[in-house]
Amino acid sequence: MSSPIVATYLLETAFSLEQAAEIIVSEQSTGTFMPIAGETESLKERHRARILSIQPLESSPFPSLPGAKIPSGSKGEYKRGIVQIAFPYENIGPSIPNVLATVAGNLFELEELSGIRLIDLELPEAFSERYEGPRYGIGGTREMTGVYGRPIIGTIIKPNVGLPTEQLRLIVRELASAGIDFIKDDEVHGNPPYAPLEERVKTAMEEIERAADRTGKKTMYAFNITDDIEPMLRHLETVQRHGGNCVMVSINSIGLAGVAHLRKHAQVCIHGHRNQWGMMSRYPYLGMSFAAYQKLCRLSGVDHLHVNGLNNKFYEDNASVIDGVRGCLTPIRDESDRVLPVLSSKQWAGSAPQTYRELQTVDVMNIAGGGIHGHPGGFGAGFRSFVQGWEAALAGVPLEEYAAGRPELRQALDLLG
Repeated sequence: MSSPIVATYLLETAFSLEQAAEIIVSEQSTGTFMPIAGETESLKERHRARILSIQPLESSPFPSLPGAKIPSGSKGEYKRGIVQIAFPYENIGPSIPNVLATVAGNLFELEELSGIRLIDLELPEAFSERYEGPRYGIGGTREMTGVYGRPIIGTIIKPNVGLPTEQLRLIVRELASAGIDFIKDDEVHGNPPYAPLEERVKTAMEEIERAADRTGKKTMYAFNITDDIEPMLRHLETVQRHGGNCVMVSINSIGLAGVAHLRKHAQVCIHGHRNQWGMMSRYPYLGMSFAAYQKLCRLSGVDHLHVNGLNNKFYEDNASVIDGVRGCLTPIRDESDRVLPVLSSKQWAGSAPQTYRELQTVDVMNIAGGGIHGHPGGFGAGFRSFVQGWEAALAGVPLEEYAAGRPELRQALDLLG
């Protein structure tokens, strides 16, 4: 018999934590809101979920979510705690969509709960046997970009939307000629009528291949192929036909099953963007933690996964970003399923020292939009300034000191530092 699927939750309830956990166990495995004849003892023995542990936390005088039920005689105290529940593997099998229906399904709507968040997930070995995981991961991405000993540094095409294809050509030409490691489409730029994806792929790859012929380095470009399944696979074929080595998808738009399907067909890196993540995570007593989410994304087959950046422009604090990076770099089964964390949002050359000090790893992709495109010396100078920022960080030399004789870093510091 396979090991169970173990879900860990942060719960809040006006009932006891034990009652709330029992309601989850019943609702998400063998039972319903009242006893029924078919729920026999033998059936429950084989298929009922089990409470593994309950760790009480502080209480709150107010509910975190609307519509929560209060038991009669309640003093209006909402108890919080960490609850771990084991769901029998035999109920589900190695299926990520059905795991989500079980560990994150109707229980989010239960009236006995005034707060619930899935904070971790442990899956049996059968999931790693069924799902292929990253094809390239960290090592393969480094091999394709030729970057070792420092982060892979890249940029996002800006403006996000609206660029005619010939203007895109000029941007890619300058970036690739400067030897930038990585370029990606913005997540809001897919296959628009004014600049169809096939046209953009052809144009960008022409410039990347010409630059590679001159410099010996082929820039990785993550083309956004997010779409319905069949068009997405056609976009993948387009990228591969033109010699591309990376595609990007919005994970929450195509779903984890969509990512897994793409992984079966893709012979290129899959750059996983987590946009819409805030809907799932921003409120602390609802949704899912990144610890659980990143495991599912990695099993499904992404090679790179966005984690936000330190001192970003969004709500997420640095501690959460650091935990996200560490999660991506921690093997689920072995080293091959680690993925490259992608740091973005308000990143520039000056971000490097704190990022390295906090993370103590170079196994990240650090990308910047304005921090490269807004450089006074142009896109190529913006990239070089970012590399110089990381060189300073790795050498333990203050940025101001390292900028002497390095005009790209000096200009970046004058502009943003």
